[in-house]
Amino acid sequence: MASKDQGPAEPDSPAAIVDAPFETALSERYLVYALSTITARSLPDLRDGLKPVHRRLLWAMRQLRLGPDSAYKKSARVVGEVLGKYHPHGDTAVYDAMVRLAQPFALRYPLVEGQGNFGNIDGDNAAAARYTEARLTRTAIAMMAGLDEGTVDFVPTYNNEEEEPVVFPGLFPNLLANGTSGIAVGMATNIPSHNVDEVIAATLALIENPAVEHAELMELMQGPDLATGGLIVDSPEAISAAYETGRGSFRIRARFHAAEAETEADREAGIERLGGGQWQLVISEIPYQVPKGKLIEQIAQVIADKKVPILEDVRDESDEQIRIVLVPRSRNVDPELLKESLYRLTDLETRFGLNMNVLDSTRTPLVMGLKELLQNWVVSQIDVLQRRSRHRLDKIADRLELLEGYIIAFLNLDRVIEIIRTEDEPKPLMMEEFSLTDRQAEAILNMRLRSLRKLEEMQLRNEKDELLKEQDELNKLLDSPARQRTRLKRDLTALRKEYGKDTALGARRTTIAEAEPTVEFSMDAMIEKEPITVILSARGWIRAAKGHVDLTQDWKFKEGDELAFVFHAQTTDKLLIATDDGRFFTMGADKLPGARGFGEPVRTMLDIDNAAHIVAAWAHRPGERLLLASTPGKGFVIKSDELLAETRKGRAVMTLKGDAKLARVAHIGEGHDHVAVVGDNRKLVVFNLEEMPEMQRGQGVQLQRYRDGGMADVTTFRLEDGLSWQMGGSGERTRTETDMWQWKVARGGAGRMPPQGFPRDNRF
Repeated sequence: MASKDQGPAEPDSPAAIVDAPFETALSERYLVYALSTITARSLPDLRDGLKPVHRRLLWAMRQLRLGPDSAYKKSARVVGEVLGKYHPHGDTAVYDAMVRLAQPFALRYPLVEGQGNFGNIDGDNAAAARYTEARLTRTAIAMMAGLDEGTVDFVPTYNNEEEEPVVFPGLFPNLLANGTSGIAVGMATNIPSHNVDEVIAATLALIENPAVEHAELMELMQGPDLATGGLIVDSPEAISAAYETGRGSFRIRARFHAAEAETEADREAGIERLGGGQWQLVISEIPYQVPKGKLIEQIAQVIADKKVPILEDVRDESDEQIRIVLVPRSRNVDPELLKESLYRLTDLETRFGLNMNVLDSTRTPLVMGLKELLQNWVVSQIDVLQRRSRHRLDKIADRLELLEGYIIAFLNLDRVIEIIRTEDEPKPLMMEEFSLTDRQAEAILNMRLRSLRKLEEMQLRNEKDELLKEQDELNKLLDSPARQRTRLKRDLTALRKEYGKDTALGARRTTIAEAEPTVEFSMDAMIEKEPITVILSARGWIRAAKGHVDLTQDWKFKEGDELAFVFHAQTTDKLLIATDDGRFFTMGADKLPGARGFGEPVRTMLDIDNAAHIVAAWAHRPGERLLLASTPGKGFVIKSDELLAETRKGRAVMTLKGDAKLARVAHIGEGHDHVAVVGDNRKLVVFNLEEMPEMQRGQGVQLQRYRDGGMADVTTFRLEDGLSWQMGGSGERTRTETDMWQWKVARGGAGRMPPQGFPRDNRF
């Protein structure tokens, strides 16, 4: 073991090994890393809204004298300066941070003015640092105003060769104006940008009345004002609640706006009329932080996947201004329905999570509400004002000391000249004879001969009077908190004029407006309604012919196949298919293949058991009631809405035991009040429909009892109208029997032979 006199052990020597539990060592080191990430990398300082990398970038550019009126310098030069002196991290990370400060679609008020390719809203990256050039904007200069006036502390850089400011003292409210985002260890921050005019208005109200209510502040500061504009569609109450706690979220939507529209209503709705009833939608602004290229790819994929069948095409016609054109499939499409569907399926609507987690003046991370954040910022600016005033007082005191010495020299000019001409060491004698300080005597000795004019004496006295007046004002300012608040209000009001809403940079871009009630979103509503004729063969091949054609015409089928079901429908309908195992399946009529061929097997679209047979197919009608009956003569009534299934596997509705099968699905017509059941034994029973229970699932109740065989058919009818059945032949002839009292019994009876002329196949 090394002795104490041997000095510190080498890092790789056995003496440097620490015997400690792994868990303790790991937790201590991880805590150090976490604190470093939180305080020195990811969270912004409340006072200037900057992270260290951004602050060092701007400071380095200031040191390089890259002001808004100077020439640009290569970005590589700036990045090298930052890496070498202030921020020893990766050059890519530093350049990326600088690029973001220069992007007008990323920052509401850019802090760097770039020349060259600094990326675009499509999501393309910036050119390499050796190709681009940069300088500071006036906003950045405003943030750094006062750095030379003792307003903030300076600390040594990482290698102790330079100094850098701890924070920027400028009056520009950058934290709220430009916002920020970051992920630390165990915490994160996400603050949107805001309108400077509104931020200053809220701050002035807080200075005027420290007890101001949160609701009053929110009346002045409506909410985020994002670089890319768009709309925030949450209610004012929801927005206010988020700012009160510092946590919440906002829904951001793209803006539909057609500048060339003929009417104001079309312009605001983004509708361009093309003639002949045709129209298209125009998107002029997209949600914040959504790359335009990615958004268009999303919309194109939605079209390719047929998730929005009412949308035909998307085009990017953007130049300097965003212009994304959406072409509907038909002029009959509802524009609001198209917008709503895209809001749900693409990033035309996004959610921004508010998390106002910042470092306060003691470098402690805190989640603050709007009022608390503004209060802390006002305190920091008052501190800056006090430090600037004290610094100025020190400068005034130094200057007054020299001025008094100059005035003494002018009053005793001849004697001063004599001492300088005759004495080898005039300074000590002057200090003794005229009671001068060392600085005063040195300044007199360094005076130029041209300063010995009478005019110069008058200027010195005037300057002294002005400095004394300024000194008195500054002392009064430091002694009076009320004066400090007044001075801050005056300075903020002057800044507000530069960023007012009547200026190009200060005009609000994002509209705060609660969204209209949501249009009910369904795939049915997005499908263009067209008439079709559905043909389903005995072997399960399905197709759809356009239009409502004659149902009695001949249809072509594969060899050995024949017609099973044919009926009229609309492309917006849901088709219901029932199988004899008691399952019901749902499919969209718009997804059926055309009728030019033989169609497609329905089993490729639905997971129908190979042993099951289709017993019914029809177009669903909301609210319709059906009677389900199985081969043993059991059944129940069910609403057709209960049969709709959302998956390919369908829905099990009728419970069947043993060899029982679902035999019939009878549609209960308007006004029907009785049920007629006929069995394989050719016996007929009629009973009141009210005796049938309405169920959602099960095997039902007994409709008719049989000794041999089972149920053949079932139907419903109105007793006053009588029971009708088709005659033989073409099926166009029907017979109606109105006198049914002989067969009317209670449900579950055996029945008796049907009227003369009833079909031999026991089908109604």
